[in-house]
Amino acid sequence: MLKPTSKRPWTCPSCLRQQGRSTRRCLVTSSTNRGATAAAASSAFDPPASKVAPGLQHDDRTLRQIFDSASVWKDFSSKTRHHYGGKNAGLFQNKYLTRPEGFQDFAGVTLQKCKRIVANVLAYETTDDLKRVAKDLDRLSDLLCRVIDLSDFVRAVHPDRKVQMAATQAYAMMFEYMNVLNTTTGLNDQLKKASNIPEVWASWSEMEREVALILMKDFAKSAIDLSEEDRAAFVDMNNEVAEVGNEFVENMAAEKPQLSLESSRLKGMDPMVVRQLTRWGTVSLPAVGMAPQLALRTVEDTETRREIYMANRTSSQENLHRLETLLKRRAELAKLSGYESFAHMTLTDKMAQTPEAVTSFLDALAKDNAPQAQTELAELLEIKKADARAASNYPVELNAWDRDYYTAQLMSSLRSKTRKSDFLSAYFSLGTVMQGLSRLFHRLYGIRLVPREAMPGETWNSDVRKLDVVDDHEGHIAVIYCDLFERAGKSPNPAHFTLRCSRKIEEEEIAEAAQISSQSGSPFTTAQEAANDGLSTNFNPRDGNALYQLPTIALICDFALPPPTSAGGRPTLLTFREVTTLFHEMGHALHSICGRTPLQNVSGTRCATDFAELPSVLMENFASAPEVLALWARHWETDQPLDAGRVAERVDVERRMQGSEIESQVLLGMLDQRYHSSLPLHWPVQGGEGHSDLVPGDASSAVYQDVWKAYSAVPEPAGTSWQGFFGHLFGYGATYYSYLFDRAIAGKIWRDVFQRFPHGAVDPEAGRVFREEVLRHGGGRDGWSCVAGALGERGAQGLAEGGEGRWRRWGDGEYITRIGDLPWMGVVS
Repeated sequence: MLKPTSKRPWTCPSCLRQQGRSTRRCLVTSSTNRGATAAAASSAFDPPASKVAPGLQHDDRTLRQIFDSASVWKDFSSKTRHHYGGKNAGLFQNKYLTRPEGFQDFAGVTLQKCKRIVANVLAYETTDDLKRVAKDLDRLSDLLCRVIDLSDFVRAVHPDRKVQMAATQAYAMMFEYMNVLNTTTGLNDQLKKASNIPEVWASWSEMEREVALILMKDFAKSAIDLSEEDRAAFVDMNNEVAEVGNEFVENMAAEKPQLSLESSRLKGMDPMVVRQLTRWGTVSLPAVGMAPQLALRTVEDTETRREIYMANRTSSQENLHRLETLLKRRAELAKLSGYESFAHMTLTDKMAQTPEAVTSFLDALAKDNAPQAQTELAELLEIKKADARAASNYPVELNAWDRDYYTAQLMSSLRSKTRKSDFLSAYFSLGTVMQGLSRLFHRLYGIRLVPREAMPGETWNSDVRKLDVVDDHEGHIAVIYCDLFERAGKSPNPAHFTLRCSRKIEEEEIAEAAQISSQSGSPFTTAQEAANDGLSTNFNPRDGNALYQLPTIALICDFALPPPTSAGGRPTLLTFREVTTLFHEMGHALHSICGRTPLQNVSGTRCATDFAELPSVLMENFASAPEVLALWARHWETDQPLDAGRVAERVDVERRMQGSEIESQVLLGMLDQRYHSSLPLHWPVQGGEGHSDLVPGDASSAVYQDVWKAYSAVPEPAGTSWQGFFGHLFGYGATYYSYLFDRAIAGKIWRDVFQRFPHGAVDPEAGRVFREEVLRHGGGRDGWSCVAGALGERGAQGLAEGGEGRWRRWGDGEYITRIGDLPWMGVVS
């Protein structure tokens, strides 16, 4: 019932497969038939101006400078340190979190608030009391998420081990309490009782009703109607799933961590990299990471590539055991809750609704994509046939360890016919891209990104930039913490985190907060501050100027810092793929920002998983649209505008292997569905009676090999077990298909909304339609209804009414052939 908003960030599948076949970090392609160049469009699309915000030009300029100029950032970030004399404001301005022990205080205070709400709800008897149930349970969920989401993020990113441990303890305390609440029958009984009283139901808003339905469904998934013994078993299994799942993600490793090779066998690989890996004349090549990926792209010797590929795709048995335990426990949870499989349980409240619908979609996509994938493989095979070194290595077929090598040769050949690969980066300084995003959002939605000085102790690293999101008419509506630069020990995967959701703060909460702030020794100076633990709040003119807690977001990327000796203070320059990565992640942020609902259970990205990717996938289109590039893409030294034709050339190159990328995503989606079917219920237990010799991973590996045999154009060699590296099996169990499905929807909206109005992708009317029909609702409106609202009469017939026909239309019907028309990225969080 009560669940945290955070989940394992869905990162670029290319990054996800660092131990796998793909070698590109974030492959990006886009439609190129837009015609205009940025230079031609620049006069028509000047940087936006606003009469509401006289300081816009200053904010716009500062936004670029704090990301591009080390000296400007140093001066900007030092102001508050001097002003506040170094006094610690607490992480995210949470007044409890000025020291590691504060996490325990934060969790303890929040836990007491939760217990008071639970006691009140259980004691409700009158109709007037029961009218409060939906809002009370939503606040209960919000309080849990305040601790769980923030603590989960901090323990993953904070460099201080003491802070990590304190955050982990707070997370565990609240997560365990949440699981207990999810099997507390009295809460479910009171919710059902309230929902069944016509007067109560009629008094609830549309969002209160939606939240009530969501919570009742979640209670049903938590075995709430079972015996006390079974409910206790459910809690134990759920805790084990969380523990084993986290361990699975955190311990992904190869069975053979390193390969010892003679340097002569690595001919073709960058000599500088080889030299760094050489000790006493022998190269120690890690089995996973960037080095083996580089080797698979460049090493000439086929047998060496085969050896590297096998090590790179073979997971440690320990992690395979964790995976199989995770999958088996999930299957048992579903069975205990009365579902055929974990996939059936998970998909009941998604757009797909059933695993059969998902499989139908993936099958149809695989069939549609097969000719393109075969054409690409034929091209690679022709290159191999011309390679004299491949004469003894089955030149008439392409092996799994050949794919990356010959793909790299093909792409290198194509790029050499266009322009230097680093040409575009000069127009894509990080500050310029952030400036461009702000200009785009202001043009479309009337919102902009405004730099703000972080207080001492507010961030977890001195490189983190804080941005306020300001609406021309609503004022301050969100906070974004941007942690975008690489550093030792930091995850390389791009991700979006919602640390706090939008929610209306009721008057009785202000009264409760006033008591807290008035106590001796309270860390809060005002009731408004205490009501949100010190995090940002503002009054919402859309809701009678009610006080709202503001969405608080963290964006994580791993962009390279410029060399310290770079001439002229060169800023961080992004590749086009990295630009599209940032656009994608900002699409998630945009959903969180604009989905300012009064109830947190349906705010921002708290929607069906197979709808959550729509805003981010759609945002990828804007990265290469000429009219958008005209808003911002300028050379970091000369300030000359970029000719969008250069981007179109790059996009054309990247599209050449899109069939292979789509095939890869189909494989992972199918594997996810098979693993979350009822199959794990029948897997033997390691060490069980009659199975003492069972090797961990045998059961899951058999499924893995079957899926690759059915859907991969290139045979996977026996003995590999890449599933042990598929971390999204935990965070996105049974919903990994979502990215592909949302591409189909995004394609329709891009064509019929953002390419329909006179100014194309920067037309304010297109932005208004998308914000009002999709973004504003968060998860408070059925995804199909959001799509129907955005499309209006243009092909939306039947989508809002429901039924299986709408899934067939989008999932395996006319729009599936258009997936290849969109940019290919694969970044989700």
